[in-house]
Amino acid sequence: MIRRLLAVVLVLAAVGVGWLTFQWYSARLGSDAYGAPFTLVDQDGAEITEAALRGHPSLIFFGFTHCPEVCPTTLYEMNGWLTTLGDQGKDLKAYFVSIDPERDTPEMMKTYTGNFSDRIVGISGPPDKVWAMAKAFNIYWKKVETEGGDYTMDHTASVILLNAHGGFEGTIAYGENADVAVEKLKRLAAG
Repeated sequence: MIRRLLAVVLVLAAVGVGWLTFQWYSARLGSDAYGAPFTLVDQDGAEITEAALRGHPSLIFFGFTHCPEVCPTTLYEMNGWLTTLGDQGKDLKAYFVSIDPERDTPEMMKTYTGNFSDRIVGISGPPDKVWAMAKAFNIYWKKVETEGGDYTMDHTASVILLNAHGGFEGTIAYGENADVAVEKLKRLAAG
C-alpha cells in the first residue's frame, strides 16, 4: 500500500514538473514559437533576440557571406519576392543569419545584405550562440576544408517562414519556383 501511494506521489510530481516546465517555456517563447530563445547581434551591432521574430511574419535564411552560389542567389530571390509583393508584403521581415560567425562580423553582414536589399537584416554573434540558434531551428551546417587552407560551409538552403507569433509556417526551398514562393509569402503576410 505504501509503495503504491509513493508511486502515485512520484507520478504526480513528475507530471507537475513537466507541466511547470511547459508553462515556463511557453511563456518565454509563446505557445507556438519555433526555435529557442537566442541573443545575438544584428548588422548594426545591436543586440537581437527572438523578440525580433514576433509581431510580424518573418523569413529567416541561414548562410554565410563567402558562399559562392546558394546564399547570394537566395538573398537576391528574397529581394525579388518582397519587391513583387509590394504593399501586400510590407509587414514581412527578412533575416540572414550567418552560420560562419568567425568570419561574418556585423559590419560584413551589413555590407553583404545591403548588396541585395535594405529589408534583409544580417545577424551574427559568438559562434556558440549562433550555432545554438541554428540547432534550435533544425539547420544543418558543417565546416568543410578546401584546398589552400581555406574552408566553405555546407548548410541547409531553405528559407524558414514564421508567423507573427514566431510559429513555423513552412519553408521555401532553394530554387523553388518564384510564383510558388510569392504565393507562400502572400499567405504568410495575410496571416
